[in-house]
Amino acid sequence: MIDNPKRYTITAALPYTNGPIHIGHLAGVYVPSDIYARYLRLQGKDVAFICGSDEHGVAISMKAKKEGITPQEVIDKYDGIIRKSFEDFGISFDNYSRTSATIHHETASAFFRKLYENGDFIEETNEQLYDAKADQFLADRFVVGTCPKCGNEEAYGDQCEKCGSTLNATDLINPKSTITGETPILKSTKHWFLPLDRYDDFLKEWILVGHKNDWKTNVLGQVKSWLDDGLKPRAVTRDLDWGIDVPAEGAEGKKLYVWFDAPIGYISSTKEWAAREGKEWEPYWKDADTKLVHFIGKDNIVFHCIIFPAMLKAEGSFILPDNVPANEFLNLEGNKLSTSKNWAVWLHEYLVDFPDKQDVLRYALTANAPETKDNDFTWKDFQARNNNELAAVYGNFINRVVVLTNKYYDGIVPQPNEFSEVDEQTLAELKAYPAVISSSIERYRFREAQGELMNVARLGNKYLADEEPWKMVKTDPERVKTQMYVALQIATALGVLSEPFMPFTANKLVKMLQNDSVTWEKVAQSSELLKPDHQIGQGEILFAQIDDAEIQKQIDKLEATKTANKMENRTVEPQKETTTFEDFSKLDMRVGTILEAEKMPKANKLLVLKVDTGIDVRTIVSGIAEYFSPEEVIGKRVTILINLAPRALRGVESQGMILMTNNAEGKLVFVNPDKEGVDNGAVIS
Repeated sequence: MIDNPKRYTITAALPYTNGPIHIGHLAGVYVPSDIYARYLRLQGKDVAFICGSDEHGVAISMKAKKEGITPQEVIDKYDGIIRKSFEDFGISFDNYSRTSATIHHETASAFFRKLYENGDFIEETNEQLYDAKADQFLADRFVVGTCPKCGNEEAYGDQCEKCGSTLNATDLINPKSTITGETPILKSTKHWFLPLDRYDDFLKEWILVGHKNDWKTNVLGQVKSWLDDGLKPRAVTRDLDWGIDVPAEGAEGKKLYVWFDAPIGYISSTKEWAAREGKEWEPYWKDADTKLVHFIGKDNIVFHCIIFPAMLKAEGSFILPDNVPANEFLNLEGNKLSTSKNWAVWLHEYLVDFPDKQDVLRYALTANAPETKDNDFTWKDFQARNNNELAAVYGNFINRVVVLTNKYYDGIVPQPNEFSEVDEQTLAELKAYPAVISSSIERYRFREAQGELMNVARLGNKYLADEEPWKMVKTDPERVKTQMYVALQIATALGVLSEPFMPFTANKLVKMLQNDSVTWEKVAQSSELLKPDHQIGQGEILFAQIDDAEIQKQIDKLEATKTANKMENRTVEPQKETTTFEDFSKLDMRVGTILEAEKMPKANKLLVLKVDTGIDVRTIVSGIAEYFSPEEVIGKRVTILINLAPRALRGVESQGMILMTNNAEGKLVFVNPDKEGVDNGAVIS
């Protein structure tokens, strides 16, 4: 761990431009990294906060094929959506680039060439999966099959999303091409491999020994698992038609593997930023006094802790990351977030339904951040965080302070009188919070840090509730001046300390108090952040209550998605053999009503029904008892096949059949007439 670095290079995982950004991305990577970067800037640190769109690889090609457009059209579309989402949510990148940019192609090619010329790659011809029907080799995500480690039948050729194992496409059991559905064959092709096994000892010493006390246990655990399994050479090239050309002899038609190309995007994005700002880029990547921190999700740990460090080590001139504080996954209402299944809260859609509530989502996601284990986002929790914490605690305190200051003193900060013991204790406690919050942020415990921020608001609320200046003003107005002065100091501190977590709210508060000169350091050192006679502005509601109807709308939207997914994934029985009209016309189907129902003794699945067919009342035995109680079906209108030959079931003669089907959940439902005015006995034809 680097003490007192001269500068910080902070990278956030490059999002794939094959879809928009959802709350899982925000919670796992972008809000934590933004909190960290904003905090460091408040400390006056030299920060390069770097990101960019990941625009190569199979995910882009797959999206292009699915939408019937070119890869370039895909990346241009989603790069725009992603950039707007980051801007809307205040993610304060110093540079956001694209891996399709010329500077990136040049940087990645030069990086490959240096390793190639140094002899760091293994050139090898081996067998890869090939789709003969599509006439192309199948890169990772163009193959699905059964994971050899956990048995998941929908594992991709590079990773099993169920157990987290990193795979090669040839590891899959029963592989299938996602392009044609065909079973691929093995075909010889030449590729270049990075021999990760050469770096085994280096990685063990650097991470498992050198960082055992300052890296997250989930990160150390995953790295140790990989190292314990034994590292193997990994291909850095692919047979693809989209990506960066491999700059090597005999590599025509091949592209750099996206996980070789993408992390170099951090370097090329830094170059782009430095050129624009008139800076040198190399100190941010090559100076030992620079602290490099990668913010990623847990599915990218192996690439940032093993593959990319091995690449940097092989190149020889770059520093290694000081920390990789990877988060676990965020689930949504109990289910895994899924772009393909539309099971997500998309950022650009969120702001349509909750305009000007970016900080509410930032706050809720940080309060429930998956820092050490997978966590679950629910709309009810989101509502509770807003109503019970942001509105009732933070917003309530600020509103009281600003309203009372304007009411009692026309918005002018009063001159305090003698401080009571409570006043001095409160101001002393306030001065301690910057160090407490700093400690949590610098250990990447952002949920804990935000909790301490809310304790500042609680401190203010408790102070006002205990002192009751609205009552005291009638009996001791001089005492109220001191109370309001103390409360205004807390409000001013909140405007500074909130900035990393809720930048939009902090900006509103600073404008409300008309004071933007207070620093993080001053909050820790001074008890006078807002001087007497300073003029503040008028108040505004920082956090409005979110009502049940707004939340139910979001829950209903997710339920509609769940239903649509079930319908899309339902299995439909194939058509039976063709029948003749004469055969069909022999079936006599009528509308009827169930008059009586009881369970068949000693039979779990059977109900004995008395049914009015319009012709007669007859007994029908139906295997529906697992889904319906007798009480539920009495009075039910049903469709009956009445000329089915009678059949004895457990000694009861059944004189017909009730028509049923299965819904998307596999539950039996009646095929019944739902129009009024259709009488029993009506013929269905």
